[in-house]
Amino acid sequence: MSKVFTITEGLENLGALRTGGQGSVYKGKRMGPVISAVKILPTPIYAENADDRNYRNFMNEVAKLQKVNEVPNPNVVKILSSGITESGSLPYIEMEYIDGPDLCDLLQPPSDRIFTVKETIRLAYQLAGALAHCHKIGINHGDIKSNNVKYNAQTGNYVLIDFGLAILTDEERRTSIRHAGAIEFMAPEQTDGTMLPQSDVYAYGIILYEMLTGNVPFPLEGNGETARNNVRMAHIETPVPDLRIMRQNNLPRTWAEEKRDQEMQLPRWLIAVIEKCLCKQPTERYASGVELQEAIVDANFSGDSKANNDAIIAENERLRKLVEGFEKDEADKNRQLADLQVLAKETGARYNGNKGIYERNPSNVILPKKTLATIIAVGLVFVAISLYAFLRKPSGTPNVVYVPEINYLRPPYVPKNYNHDSVEHARLATIAAKKKVWKKKPVTDSTNAAPPKKKRKKFLGIF
Repeated sequence: MSKVFTITEGLENLGALRTGGQGSVYKGKRMGPVISAVKILPTPIYAENADDRNYRNFMNEVAKLQKVNEVPNPNVVKILSSGITESGSLPYIEMEYIDGPDLCDLLQPPSDRIFTVKETIRLAYQLAGALAHCHKIGINHGDIKSNNVKYNAQTGNYVLIDFGLAILTDEERRTSIRHAGAIEFMAPEQTDGTMLPQSDVYAYGIILYEMLTGNVPFPLEGNGETARNNVRMAHIETPVPDLRIMRQNNLPRTWAEEKRDQEMQLPRWLIAVIEKCLCKQPTERYASGVELQEAIVDANFSGDSKANNDAIIAENERLRKLVEGFEKDEADKNRQLADLQVLAKETGARYNGNKGIYERNPSNVILPKKTLATIIAVGLVFVAISLYAFLRKPSGTPNVVYVPEINYLRPPYVPKNYNHDSVEHARLATIAAKKKVWKKKPVTDSTNAAPPKKKRKKFLGIF
């Protein structure tokens, strides 16, 4: 827990609200029911007189801030007092306490990711009025960003807060900018520490872009100095991404189709204002918040948004089809890539990065499973047929032939002087003749011809 110290007499410290590169903000309480926000700057004051350069510069700039409240503005935080803390001799600025979220918090759940067109226009009017109010009295805020704009839950107004950079000297401001965390909102010229009214106008355009798309044009990716330099260079050189395409892609999916179409009807004057605010060169932007406010008022009263309504609808319809076509092409490409990857896995193909295609790898060819199964089945059938034919084939030419037995009697002839054995022999010979029984008999004479072989049917017409 941070140490709670006394700010000054009659101003009670109720604890820290947040800490930033330009100082810390504490919740303070005056004698009575008044709640305030106290910004304490990190530069100590050693002597409260003109000899102390820090004190002299602080008091000169505080005098400028007091002019902010000479004419009250509902969109600019009220400066209540300023002075030196009793502990640490640090300069502080006491402001009114705004009960409500920062602007950037309104883009976080449970809120929608982006603002509606109606709410963005309301923010554009009020924030332009706050800038015009400051620039009229010669004060450049220097740190316009979405978490330096608060939504007053009591009044429903957007309020510009935290004039910390506005009261710093040029050298202090340059040092603070190098270590500040709002590089995404800084104009190109602020990289060198230069702060102009056009710098506030540039940051104003970034805020409106963020509200309409849900993201700043050049987000900070990482906390290192390299990431910060990349964002600086993007502000200087890189064109701003198309606002309408970014909004189309980030529209909440929970919105009905009718509301999504309606929310893409961006007024042409609003897009033109944002584009001019985000010009790279300060001379190409609005000269100040005063000129910015006049441009918005003139666009509204000239009826520009109504006169060009049909053109806006046609343009957004073209944009919607363009985005849908892009999404369809991307889906087709992804589907084709998935099919190629499956085919490559089955065939052993490899990806050729130079040509952007898949090629067959000769050293690693993998046949499809169906083709491989067919080859194996045909091979098994061939082996079975060959084995069957081998077993059916005669083992060789025998050394014997088949001849009929010639020692038999023709039926039936029995001589008178027969005996039992000769009669039995004649009977058996007769039976053998009727049944055409042949006996195997060795052939020793070449003239003994064998009976013709019976022709065997071929198996499957082959063997």
